[in-house]
Amino acid sequence: MRHLTIMALIWLGACTQADRDELARSAARQAIRPVLAQQLPGVPLEPAIDCVIDNASAGQLLALAADAVTGPTQSTFEVVNSIVSQPETLTCLAVSGLPALLQ
Repeated sequence: MRHLTIMALIWLGACTQADRDELARSAARQAIRPVLAQQLPGVPLEPAIDCVIDNASAGQLLALAADAVTGPTQSTFEVVNSIVSQPETLTCLAVSGLPALLQ
């Protein structure tokens, strides 16, 4: 996994902005997944991860993407908790996560 992330970072120079954004979002997903699994047990992960990604700032996404290389740290938990506590994220979780939980 680390080798793939390192290779992806090397290729960033040749990527478009959209490609870089998608790569950062993809890497951030890997850091967010274990945090949400621990913090929100029973909540469907994919919709919850989407809510966090969609409501993160560019700086937060980059920090989370960097954490994908090393694995979750205390900083990862703090960033994710900060995003989850935003009203927009909570609304997203209520709309996307809870219906999936009820099915």
